[in-house]
Amino acid sequence: MTAAQLHVTTSLPSISVRSPYDGSLVGTVDITDANKIGDLLAIARRGAAVSRTLPRHLRASILEGAAQIIECRRNSFAETIVREAGKTIIQARKEVFRCINTLKLSAEEAKRNAGEIVPFDAYVGSEKRQGWFTREPLGIIAAITPFNDPLNLVAHKLGPAIAGGNAVLLKPSELTPLSAVNLVGALLEAGLPHEIVTVAVGGVELGKALVSAREIRMVSFTGGFATADAITRLAGLKKLAMELGGNAPVIVMNDCDLDAAVESCVSGAFWAAGQNCIGAQRVLVQSALYGRFRDAFVTAANKLRVGDPLSEKTDVGPMISAQAAEQSEAVVNKAIAAGAKLLCGHRRDGSMYYPTVLERTPVNCSVWCEEVFAPVAMLAPFETLAEAIEIANDPEYSLHAGIFTNNLSMALDAANRIEASGVMINDSSDYRFDAMPFGGFKYGSLGREGVRFAFEDMTQTKVVCINRA
Repeated sequence: MTAAQLHVTTSLPSISVRSPYDGSLVGTVDITDANKIGDLLAIARRGAAVSRTLPRHLRASILEGAAQIIECRRNSFAETIVREAGKTIIQARKEVFRCINTLKLSAEEAKRNAGEIVPFDAYVGSEKRQGWFTREPLGIIAAITPFNDPLNLVAHKLGPAIAGGNAVLLKPSELTPLSAVNLVGALLEAGLPHEIVTVAVGGVELGKALVSAREIRMVSFTGGFATADAITRLAGLKKLAMELGGNAPVIVMNDCDLDAAVESCVSGAFWAAGQNCIGAQRVLVQSALYGRFRDAFVTAANKLRVGDPLSEKTDVGPMISAQAAEQSEAVVNKAIAAGAKLLCGHRRDGSMYYPTVLERTPVNCSVWCEEVFAPVAMLAPFETLAEAIEIANDPEYSLHAGIFTNNLSMALDAANRIEASGVMINDSSDYRFDAMPFGGFKYGSLGREGVRFAFEDMTQTKVVCINRA
């Protein structure tokens, strides 16, 4: 048992974490009994009292120290991601790099986002008053994280929460808890008092106990719509931050750099075996360019090497489980039966599902109108930008979108009209920088991640006003 695992509250048998690639045992984590929620809250209560009194420079120093520890052990952290989540080693290294950056951004936020002067004398009758507001911690935050970014998405919750002086009860995915445990271990080694973050690993009943607890001041959740809906019904009067699914459109105009657009869209569609909420799912290509783009896209998809995620030569690793791959195969089968044309892929081998490209997909198919969360991309032609934007905006929820064009005026017009929280110009929809605001648009949009914005969600304002009369 590692030092980090000593801080996982236990009382039930352990979970065996297995590689989605070959089923080998990666490690074990003890299960937290949902009936022990009182014990978890007692630890977090002490943690909240300790955390709020930590000077900002010490919060920043701990976060910086954890970033340095992870940097020194980046190969080990990357290998854990590969083995428990199935990301390729190249993709895992990028996630580790992003985690380090997220912690550093959080350290900066701890030092600078303290509040503002309030100009009371700007209002008639308040000429002799002056004051300010500060940003104060909420208290105890429940953080629930998914499998697809098992390190950096945890950092996106822990970093801002610690910077803001809160305590956290962290429930990572049961499929990929080891990266989260290791991250908490790095924070502890950097000097974080152990009561401030408690890892709790378990299933639905544990989740229900956490989100419904009255002492929890905020639930920060990344995952699917069904779970989010259940959380909102259980949570009661507390803050909610929900980073849910997407169905990203990418618009490719006739005047774009074809090679760059193809390369970016292929990466955007198949990165992390398509298990990416901002991955390029619907690629809309202007009709005069459609044939050339389609042929180049399919050629590039067919060249992607599928296999052992620890190999430097692998482009696409396994999905998180054989069941996930089977579900992907099933939704594509339904689309083909409904009239979609298969251009490449649609081959499954256990948890491996090969990069799949469709065209002529009926818009009522689930693979078109819902998040597919698999290495599946659909191509479709359009005539005018107005038509493309109408298609792009059709789903009731969204995260990111992309557009490729050399016409800046057209790109900015599209950015204004596309209903998404982020529009990437001459990048695939899956570009994300960890300092930018990130979250849902339209249905299911609650809060924003991105370090500064999560920090502000995880704190509350307190006004101090002095009457000099």
